[in-house]
Amino acid sequence: MYLGLDLGTSSLKGVLIDDDQRFLAEASAPLTVARLHSGWSEQNPADWLAATETVMTALAAQQNLGAVRGIGLSGHMHGATPLDSSDDVLRPCMLWNDTRSHVEAAGFDGDPQWRAITGNIVFPGFTAPKVEWVRTHEPEVFEKIRKVLLPKDYLRLWLTGEAVSEMSDAAGTSWLDTGNRDWSDALLSASGLKRDHMPRLVEGSAVSGQLRDTLADRWGVPRGVVVAGGAGDNAAAAVGMGVVNPGQAFLSLGTSGVLFAASAAYQPDAPTAVHTFCHALPDTWHQMGVILACTDALNWYAGLVGADASSLTGDLGALQPPSETLFLPYLGGERTPHNDASARGAFLGLGHATDRAAGARAVLEGVSFAFRDSFDALRRSGTQIDHIVAVGGGSRSEYWLNILATVLDMPIDVPQSGDFGGAFGAARLGQMAALGAGVELANPPATDRTITPQTAFKDAFAARHAQYRAAYSALKEAL
Repeated sequence: MYLGLDLGTSSLKGVLIDDDQRFLAEASAPLTVARLHSGWSEQNPADWLAATETVMTALAAQQNLGAVRGIGLSGHMHGATPLDSSDDVLRPCMLWNDTRSHVEAAGFDGDPQWRAITGNIVFPGFTAPKVEWVRTHEPEVFEKIRKVLLPKDYLRLWLTGEAVSEMSDAAGTSWLDTGNRDWSDALLSASGLKRDHMPRLVEGSAVSGQLRDTLADRWGVPRGVVVAGGAGDNAAAAVGMGVVNPGQAFLSLGTSGVLFAASAAYQPDAPTAVHTFCHALPDTWHQMGVILACTDALNWYAGLVGADASSLTGDLGALQPPSETLFLPYLGGERTPHNDASARGAFLGLGHATDRAAGARAVLEGVSFAFRDSFDALRRSGTQIDHIVAVGGGSRSEYWLNILATVLDMPIDVPQSGDFGGAFGAARLGQMAALGAGVELANPPATDRTITPQTAFKDAFAARHAQYRAAYSALKEAL
């Protein structure tokens, strides 16, 4: 058996698969986010460890774990977890959607070497500007830093005692030479850091360490079980969905939204605000457009109107033409294609007829238009997209999937157990590490259903998307 752990923003998920990659058990534990100020987003790493204990206990209750041979890790990217010389956490982890370091990010991005080496804009959500913010605003913390780990890699440190990262997650720090798949000494120096501050690098399908005996004994796992390098959440989901070859892509409808396309070569195009990162498998890369509020926007609206998100989307019925109300989902800034940390959301076109359902439709449509922006940006950068798979919690909404297929004008496949894409991909990477295997284990999972574009509404949604783009431009000038 092979175990995958996916450290998400809102929960930690675990899945157990057998040699044939059939699901044997799954469990999750909730996590919360602290937002002390506008643009701030933090978690306590101790909560990740407690959630792992909860998930492992639940899995062990469902299935004897004595046959586990490999463990893979996946996690939300870009988080800055600073440790001292005793591996104690110095401050809460600033998460991927924390934009407080926009000044530091702009300063780094103004130096051409950052884009030249990493292949990407230095976004406020990336790790390097966060640590630079600490250097500026919390110098007493910065002076104590001996290691900076990404979230899943802090979990790995607890699991194995090894400070290790892998290429897909490291590419989102702004410290990686993405083409050469190695830390950049020049960029670390520009951050007041050295290579010693970074974890050792391995490929996602390689062995990074072994599970500590005390944890193996506690959970009933054999001693000596290997832990794979794993992947950032999006690359792990891609491995889980079999998105490993050019032309293949997936939509991740999670807290954030991602349009991810696999690539066989390193082909950066930083000005488009498209991310160009290493993939989780050797000698492969990927490009992706990122929107910061996907299901996060729907959950925000659900809280605003005193409902739960599933009932809001489940009551919408068949697809309708675009709502008269327009929603911009920039609740905490935006990445692709705007790279605008100060952008904020808006409802436009409110009227007496705007009820709770109309607002829900507007939110789903607004996020879908943001995906279209990313789709267009990837296409302009030369990325080939022939096939799309949908994963994440939002893929449970049939109405939302119908909007997306129509807005993107492309069929969307929904796999079985799509909500566990990242954890499943992590389990596959654990299997690869245990067996010394590779891409041959990353076949597409069985498709549950295919959502096709509704051509009757195609022109109406295209026109509404144009209005959406114009609204962002107008509000940016006005505000």
